[in-house]
Amino acid sequence: MHPQGDHKRSTSIARLHTLKQRLHDAGAAPLHAQRILRAWSHALPLESGRRRPSTFFPAALRANVPTIQAELGALARVHTVHPGADGSERLVVALGDGHMVESVLLPRGGLCVSSQVGCAVGCQFCMTGRDGLLRQVGSAEIIAQLSLARARRPVRRVVFMGMGEPAHNLDNVFEAIDFLGTVGGVGHKNIVFSTVGDPRAFERLHDATVKPALALSLHTTRADLRRSLLPRAPDLTPQALVDEAERYAQASGYPVQYQWTLLEGVNDSAEEVDGLVRLLAGKRGILNLIPFNTLDDSPFQRPTWARCQALARTLHERGILTKLRDSAGQDVDGGCGQLRARAIRIAPAPAAARG
Repeated sequence: MHPQGDHKRSTSIARLHTLKQRLHDAGAAPLHAQRILRAWSHALPLESGRRRPSTFFPAALRANVPTIQAELGALARVHTVHPGADGSERLVVALGDGHMVESVLLPRGGLCVSSQVGCAVGCQFCMTGRDGLLRQVGSAEIIAQLSLARARRPVRRVVFMGMGEPAHNLDNVFEAIDFLGTVGGVGHKNIVFSTVGDPRAFERLHDATVKPALALSLHTTRADLRRSLLPRAPDLTPQALVDEAERYAQASGYPVQYQWTLLEGVNDSAEEVDGLVRLLAGKRGILNLIPFNTLDDSPFQRPTWARCQALARTLHERGILTKLRDSAGQDVDGGCGQLRARAIRIAPAPAAARG
């Protein structure tokens, strides 16, 4: 399948621009459409505004509202919920055509959303990419994940760190980002675009009206090892990636979040520590060390927690702002893609995927 291809949906409003056209065709002026979209994305009843729909909406729109609300509800639904001891909730979300993605409600008002069903990058330590890319997630389907999450708890921060590579779905992702930073009511610095690094993504970030913070999946300072760990990522050296990220950090004013999945005996060496100091010293960024979330049949292991703490302490002492993080939902086997994989083993395949 072509990474940018559109696929048949059970609904015609999987993209925000088609949803807005649907509202226009139903008789909504821009103010009416914004009222509906705001209520939907904030998980609020339409009656929550100052003006009642019965007097604010024209008659033609009022007649269409029940159908439109049903279509919005059909974009996505919560399939299963997996609460973690850390206060997180991992949601397996069924899209309208039966495909499933994962969203994660994070402690302190965060939400991690998925931008693709599957992924084409093929990171060796990630469950999501094992089946390759199945289809793109539409911009309205991304916002539907926000709506489902806000129906459960407040969301003030949205990170594109779920299933998929956002740089391979730029139109949908940036359409969603623009919505999040306006109608969706999320502060621009609280929207985080995560990527393995792609020249097209860096260009789009600079041109965006709503400029999100950037998270860059680095994982190693060695170009040869990075090609092995991320076999279908753009062939940019770690130095080139950091240079591009720093350029965006200076332009946006937001520090870059450098993501580093810690793999025992692979990227936890003194050589990598030296490489990180050379790459990141003086840069506007934060290094997030994330111990590997163990997968079935994976050759990788996570270092001991004591080893992870020692690495974080050494890097901090050498001048690199470092945070040691644990993936939300470790206690429910919740590494990205694992819950979806478990769900599809027991659920019927989507009609479009059969055969």
